[in-house]
Amino acid sequence: MIANLRLQHFRSYKDDSFEFSPGVNLVVGPNAIGKTNLLEAILVLARGGSYRVKDSDLIQFGETWARLDAQTEKDAKRSVKIVGDTENAKSFEIDGKTYRRLTLSNMLPIVLFEPNNLQLLSGGPDRRREFIDDLLEQTTAGYGVLRRQYRRALAQRNALLKQDVQNAQTKLFPWNVRLSQLAGQIVQARNQLTEQLNKQNKQIYKELSRAKTKVELTYDSRWLVSGYDSNYLKKLESSLEIDKLRGFTSTGPHREDLKITFDGRLAQETASRGEIRSFILSLKICELQILEKYHNTKPLLLLDDVFSELDGKRRHALTDYLSSYQTFITTTDADLVINHLTGTTNILPIG
Repeated sequence: MIANLRLQHFRSYKDDSFEFSPGVNLVVGPNAIGKTNLLEAILVLARGGSYRVKDSDLIQFGETWARLDAQTEKDAKRSVKIVGDTENAKSFEIDGKTYRRLTLSNMLPIVLFEPNNLQLLSGGPDRRREFIDDLLEQTTAGYGVLRRQYRRALAQRNALLKQDVQNAQTKLFPWNVRLSQLAGQIVQARNQLTEQLNKQNKQIYKELSRAKTKVELTYDSRWLVSGYDSNYLKKLESSLEIDKLRGFTSTGPHREDLKITFDGRLAQETASRGEIRSFILSLKICELQILEKYHNTKPLLLLDDVFSELDGKRRHALTDYLSSYQTFITTTDADLVINHLTGTTNILPIG
């Protein structure tokens, strides 16, 4: 839980402070006034980075630094400072100790639901990979490091593919080995989490939609998890010529997808608008439950202008899950949200 927050030179905020309730906090104001920036600040405090821009873009235009200071549960203090154009641009301070990066042990569990999430099915595979990788970073120790290591190894291999060098096979071999080792770990983690999501989501989707549709979520990888690394290594070696022509690595975890079906048919091709919204909503509730179980604490819940995207039935279904979580909701129309809430709501006018 976050009790209060001060923002200095962060995005649209020069120096502003907010007090939060442990229940629902409703951030109200017109468009383009800074409502989403406030949610973004909470996300930076909790997880260490923005979902929208790079660190330097979080600093208010014309300033050289930004700072966030918060008081969390049990009077703990938490702050983030970002300095532009420096090697160590970002630092965190938690109860007097300084960190350069947040690890799983000092992150705050948090779930963000924003309009772009509703394109999880209709968008490209990268959206679905990012969803599962972000959740793994919050539930699997070392996964964030593993993810970054894979990206670096992939970038090194791609750079070599673009070079006209002799003995390309020899120069690429160590990167092929490294990439295949990391890929095997990534696919194993993704597959395990997907199986867990699929099991939980079936029941929640059924409760939300009140339909008999059979929904399945599977990780769609090229090879079985067992032996993935060795099969991938063989593929990297055999696809050298085609990869050199293309200038990039054409297969691997960075190209794979989550397969979502409704009654055995691809959701992207057959699901209605209402079914898609029910599915995304059920997936976000799964995310809440998984984080709560792993961290043994209630995650923060950020809802960025999603009420206007949901119909009455799904708004009601969503609010049924809000009562036990500290929730931050942005909206241009307070009545649209309040009419579906029970209990006291802390209203924060912006602008």
